[in-house]
Amino acid sequence: MSIEASKPHYLTLSEALVAEAQDLGLDVSDAAEKGLARAIQAEKERRWKIDNAETIKASNDYVAKHGLPLAKYRMF
Repeated sequence: MSIEASKPHYLTLSEALVAEAQDLGLDVSDAAEKGLARAIQAEKERRWKIDNAETIKASNDYVAKHGLPLAKYRMF
């Protein structure tokens, strides 16, 4: 993950989780950053699906009715 300059941010985290992570030798800051990046990506995907639901449905309906475009040229 390439993040530009970092600056401290103060987060409220469960003491038990932080202690367990430290006992396991995990970098808590790195784990939090990666978890936040995953959460951001998941939310962007969720919103994209909502924003494009009508187009996705139209495409699926077309394929259901007409089959895949260019299917006759498929080699498999």
